[in-house]
Amino acid sequence: MSEIIELARRAREASYALAEASRATKDAALHAMAAALRANTDAIVAANAKDVASAREAGTPESTVDRLALNPARVDAMAAGLEQLAGLTDPVGEVVRGYTLPNGLELRQVRVPFGVVGIIYEARPNVTADAAGICLKSGNAVLLRGSSSAAASNEAIIAVLRSAAASAGLPADVVQGVPTERAAVKELMQARGLVDVLIPRGGAGLIQTVVSESTVPVIETGVGNCHVYVDQDADLDLALTILLNAKTQRPSVCNAAESLLVHSSVASDFLARALPALASAGVTVHGDPAVVAAGKNVVVATEEDFGAEYNSLDLSAAVVDSLESAVQHIRRYSSGHTDAIITRSQAAARRFVQAVDSAAVVVNASTRFTDGGEFGFGAEIGISTQKLHARGPMGLPEMTSTKYVVTGEGQIRT
Repeated sequence: MSEIIELARRAREASYALAEASRATKDAALHAMAAALRANTDAIVAANAKDVASAREAGTPESTVDRLALNPARVDAMAAGLEQLAGLTDPVGEVVRGYTLPNGLELRQVRVPFGVVGIIYEARPNVTADAAGICLKSGNAVLLRGSSSAAASNEAIIAVLRSAAASAGLPADVVQGVPTERAAVKELMQARGLVDVLIPRGGAGLIQTVVSESTVPVIETGVGNCHVYVDQDADLDLALTILLNAKTQRPSVCNAAESLLVHSSVASDFLARALPALASAGVTVHGDPAVVAAGKNVVVATEEDFGAEYNSLDLSAAVVDSLESAVQHIRRYSSGHTDAIITRSQAAARRFVQAVDSAAVVVNASTRFTDGGEFGFGAEIGISTQKLHARGPMGLPEMTSTKYVVTGEGQIRT
């Protein structure tokens, strides 16, 4: 039996115990995990420092290093996320719908765990705690395969979480790490029957590899080529504030803005203010001819720029002649994650919301709000950009399936 199959088998056994665990037990485990993270902050940060040093030695871009790095504040935020999860409603057992049939049978559709969830993710070690916590709360055992760049960090975090789960009376195998070797990942993707669902989190290459090569069902979390469209009826002060927040507040994450569209009737005024402000914030703008003509130090945009998820202080930009042109641009280049319109026109906002088919469509606010925590879901497992099972931030309910419970008094079918 291979190592991966053995890990999956142990996860399957642990999932049976977890599926029957009470909310009190699961919440106690989450609080124990949070306390253990805080108690082991120094060890976790020290392990992370090895990963960060290796990344820098390898010439990794600083935007990626930022996603990798942990400090005491970030470890505390991981712990706080687990505590927040403990305070959320347990989705397991929730009745989605229920009624009595004409023959007297009582029918209920109730939420149940998937069973065993595999998470394949890149760089960010905070995902390790988030994924473990949200899977535990939703009753799922989890197999965590982080990237080799975060191997020391993830090993330290997983060891802490396993010990804490066991201290709360759950099998330690409700949380397990998977080796980072490519062969191990392939085995995980082929472990149909032992692993119920895989969720990839990371760049387009990782996601497409998992989607294309897995026999285990996959929930696709997409990359974030997010747009901000400044409409002809926009409040330009508001638009500038939102754009700067969406692009610069944390450029390395998937809900950061990557593309700016400006209506031609306000382009001159808006770009005269926005381009210097973006430059002052360290943003390199990759613009179409109209944007290049509007300011200094604008790089000529390529076709690839308009489809890029930069995860850095880079921004593609174009001037459009109408809301319809903006919609067409978004339909062509958006990854379907989050797209925003800035406008004072209710008609324009309604049209944009109807026409743009993304997991989140935002009116007069930053794209940075597309996040499980900001939506009030607690820690999220990812942002799903597909249309089956789950779409948008995946909180606790999205990490469950359902089954039907039929209760009768001796009815037989005739």
